[in-house]
Amino acid sequence: IMDRGIIMTGGGSLLRGLENLVQAETGMPVHIAEEPLLSVVRGTGKALEEIETLRKVQVTTKKLA
Repeated sequence: IMDRGIIMTGGGSLLRGLENLVQAETGMPVHIAEEPLLSVVRGTGKALEEIETLRKVQVTTKKLA
């Protein structure tokens, strides 16, 4: 991230001015993915292809009573 900057994906990345705000707050270069919505779908698909690996590193939380 420090070398190439932040790549924003998803619908939130399409909010006007958010890229500039994140860049101003972090001091890092910020880029929006070429197809931000499609990149989320592709990433989700890849994660599901590795569902067993994800289960091994799954973080669980306890409910507070």
